[in-house]
Amino acid sequence: MKHVIALIVAATALSGCVRFGAEPPPSLLTLTSAQQPAAGNDRSASSGDAITISVPIVPLALANTRISVADGSTSVAYVKDAVWTEPPARLFQRVLSETIAAKTGKVILDPRQFSLDPGIVLSGQLTEFGIDARSNEAVIVYEAAISRDRGQRVTTRRFEAREPVSEIKPLPASAALNTAANRIAGEVAAWIG
Repeated sequence: MKHVIALIVAATALSGCVRFGAEPPPSLLTLTSAQQPAAGNDRSASSGDAITISVPIVPLALANTRISVADGSTSVAYVKDAVWTEPPARLFQRVLSETIAAKTGKVILDPRQFSLDPGIVLSGQLTEFGIDARSNEAVIVYEAAISRDRGQRVTTRRFEAREPVSEIKPLPASAALNTAANRIAGEVAAWIG
């Protein structure tokens, strides 16, 4: 019995020292679209008129759930305790989809629905999606490409948005990135027409 009590005491003492996994962040961050399609409205598209929006390609520095901070041309850090609910490319794709649907009234498809009728395909690359510590700005650069007429015609355009950040902490940084993402999404929607 003494040995059992000693083992329980030792296990309790060690439980304060041993940790499985990392500490969870205080909260998870996300992007939200400022414009969303109205609920209950049917939209339909003739063959070739739907818009398929692909998840943007990203460099490895953005292929995670952290907010990157560039403090020079050759180094990248991350905002402490800032964690997205999912990678920024997927969040940005959703903002694009909702904004384009709301502004154009067109049928928007996810790449997983591609077999229905890909129609116009919007793809691209997020080359920047983070904080510039030198200027205290959230910076998003999206190199967009539209393929129309089943790839017969491709058009590209670069979109860039900058938003001031009051301090490089999770909530101000994510709020500024959300504003910049919505600005680019509005510009892309106008470009698609």
